[in-house]
Amino acid sequence: MLPLKDVNPTRRKPVVTLVLIVACVGVWFLWQQEPQRDRTEDLAFNLEQAAIPCELVEGRPLTRQEVEAAFGRFGGDADACGVGREDSPPAVPGKSVWGAAVASMFFHGGIMHIGGNMLYLWIFGNNIEDHLGHVRYLVFYLVGGVTATGAHVLLQPDSVVPVVGASGAIAAVMGAYLVWYPRAPVRTVALLGFPILITIQARWLLGIWFVLQFLTNPNSGVAWAAHVGGFVFGALFGLLVRSLHGAAGFLFTPDHRGELVGPWDDTGGAGDHHEYRRIHRHR
Repeated sequence: MLPLKDVNPTRRKPVVTLVLIVACVGVWFLWQQEPQRDRTEDLAFNLEQAAIPCELVEGRPLTRQEVEAAFGRFGGDADACGVGREDSPPAVPGKSVWGAAVASMFFHGGIMHIGGNMLYLWIFGNNIEDHLGHVRYLVFYLVGGVTATGAHVLLQPDSVVPVVGASGAIAAVMGAYLVWYPRAPVRTVALLGFPILITIQARWLLGIWFVLQFLTNPNSGVAWAAHVGGFVFGALFGLLVRSLHGAAGFLFTPDHRGELVGPWDDTGGAGDHHEYRRIHRHR
C-alpha cells in the first residue's frame, strides 16, 4: 500500500519536516549522485561517509584488509570485522565513525528509496512536529534515527556493509503517529493486482508496514532491524507522552496542551472514520 495523504489537520507549518526533506533530496542529487560517479565510486563514498556496524562497535574506521575481504576481487565476506592483521592501516584515515551515524540519515541507496522515505516523512512527520514543536521534533527525529542504527548494529555487529537511509528515523515518526492517531484516515493506493484508491485507518496501514519488516528477505540489503528499532522507539515515546500528562505538558506546544483535558482524539481531528468516509464520498 502506498499512502498519499492523511486527514489530520495541523496548526503550524512543518518547517523542520520540509528542511529534512530538502536536505535529503539535496544530498542525494548534489552530493551522492554526481554525474561521473560509478558503482566503485558509490562504494567509496559510502565507506568514507556512512555508518558501518563494525566501525561503531570497534570505535575505529575499517582497515584496508577488512575492506578487501568484503569488497575486493576475492572478497564477499560481509562480516569481515576483525579480518586481517591488527596493524593494517585504516581504509579511510580520520573518519568520524560517530558522525557517520548521523550523516547516514541523509544518504540513500536509490531514487525509489529516497522517494518512498520522503513521502512517508511528509505524510506522518508534519503532525508529530505540530505537537512537539520544531526543536523537540528535530531532537526526537535524530535520536530515533540513531536508535534505529543501534538496533541494526546489535543484530549485525560484525557487518562491514555501510548503512544508509532516513528510514529508521522516519520509522520512529511512524511509531509515534500510530500511538497518537491510530484512527486517523489515510488516503492510500492499494495494489491488489491493480491499483485502487481507499481510505484506511493509520493503525492498519502502519501495523501492516511494521509486520512486513519481519518478512523482509535477508538477502535484500534492507536494514529491517533499523526500521523495527526506530518504530519501537517512536511507539514507546508516544506511549510515554500519551500516558503521562506531565510529559505531554512539557513536550507539547502550548496550543496543544489543551488537548490533554478530556479523551484523547486518536483520529487526529478527523472524527469518526466511517463518518469521514460518508462525508468525503458526498463532497
